[in-house]
Amino acid sequence: MKDVQERGAEEGTRFPGKTYAEVVLEPAYDQAKRELLDPMIAVNKAHLIMLYEQGLVAKRDAQAIARALLELNTEKLRSNRYTGRFEDLFFEAEHELLALAGEAAGNLHLARSRNDMGIAIYRLVLRGKLLATLNSALALQERLIGLARAHTDTLMIGYTHTQQAQPTTVAHYIAAVSDSLGRDIRRLRAAYANCNRSSLGAAALTTSGFAISRERTAELLGFDEVIANAYDAVSGADYVGEIAAAVSLAALNLGRFAQELLLWGTQEFSAVRVAAPYVQISSIMPQKRNPVSVEHVRSLLSSCAGDAATVLTMIHNTPFGDIVDTEDDLQPYAWRSLHSLEAVCRLLARIIETLEVNRDVLRKRAEASFATVTELADTLVRKEGLTFRTAHTVVAALVQKADAAGLTVRELTVEMLNEAALKVVGRPVGLSGDELGQALDPWHFVAVRSLPGGPNPQEVARALSVQAAGQAEAYEWTRSTRAALERKLKELDLILAEWLRS
Repeated sequence: MKDVQERGAEEGTRFPGKTYAEVVLEPAYDQAKRELLDPMIAVNKAHLIMLYEQGLVAKRDAQAIARALLELNTEKLRSNRYTGRFEDLFFEAEHELLALAGEAAGNLHLARSRNDMGIAIYRLVLRGKLLATLNSALALQERLIGLARAHTDTLMIGYTHTQQAQPTTVAHYIAAVSDSLGRDIRRLRAAYANCNRSSLGAAALTTSGFAISRERTAELLGFDEVIANAYDAVSGADYVGEIAAAVSLAALNLGRFAQELLLWGTQEFSAVRVAAPYVQISSIMPQKRNPVSVEHVRSLLSSCAGDAATVLTMIHNTPFGDIVDTEDDLQPYAWRSLHSLEAVCRLLARIIETLEVNRDVLRKRAEASFATVTELADTLVRKEGLTFRTAHTVVAALVQKADAAGLTVRELTVEMLNEAALKVVGRPVGLSGDELGQALDPWHFVAVRSLPGGPNPQEVARALSVQAAGQAEAYEWTRSTRAALERKLKELDLILAEWLRS
């Protein structure tokens, strides 16, 4: 019994208990100082402006609160350590405002709750991080498009089931990576749209009996719209869940590409060479060029996906009406996932813009491969009127015989083709030696595949132009959106300063 009493004494006799403060409140306080203080002050400014414009706060009181908000020493707040005197940073900031403005500052919380305020602050933080991530993702896409444009005529073999499949080009492959990233960018933009909505005015969950303007606070803070239902405004968590899902998919997609870059960089593949600033030498093996930058890209993307998954898991076990308290623990995982994705995109963009592609190795590998024989089957369909399945069977018999004899694709002859045809269709085919050679030429294979989405250089160039236009539009949207938000937040100070001059 005595041990229990002694342990209880260590914890203290009032809120917050020592362990609760160490485990929950102090980490949340430190996170709030780094991420939430400026958005918190911005929300206070917007709410004050709205209250005054609605006639809910007298001019003298509004001026006193405005002066306090402009004079508040945020750097001092950031340097403070958690003591337990205040539950969290919100109450500490409120205390400082009361000290500066007197009793008038008490009206700043009129028609407002920690619930709607907290959600608004989180949305402000997330929209900023989303825009930063989008900016870096778009820069990466620009580098990918540039790499592809430089290699529309660089032959390579495409792989399925990890086996040589068909000839294509480096541009065709990289354009696919860029297309995938483009979808990730669109998902992040959609997540931004659902994030940039205002919860303010919802109060605890039922709005307020005071005649506030939810639309005005939304406008002042640069939100695109108001969340219609007040209960949804403080309880819904899909806005952060959508961000986590979009980030997770982007991390998975880029991780698959990073894994292939590592494979292509091996001596066995010799397809690409990572530039010197992004490789390290072995401590014991002088010949090694370890592509550690790409390895870190891969591992950081795994961490990114893990943090995003944690966000979704934490939402899953939270009751609908209680998301506010959970978000103190949940939001840092969303922040970290966005930070990781943004950082990886920046690093990968640098790796891509300095990447060397071994054109000769890739070309020779394509020319020596049986990967072209799909076109030989297609040629038999065009010139001999065979069904594709029959043509496929003829060519398969030809390849099997050549493989058994240890022959290369360049050693295939019309006589060997006719021998296979006799066994399958009972007659020789009419292909000449030149026609057989053309059908087995990887350049011809690529050139005739000019349908939308194909590897034909002109078609790839067209597709890259479409991608580039979309990238440019998205980049301009990101730039203009960031600039507009910065203007909105600066305008808050201008409005308050004008009050003090009047």
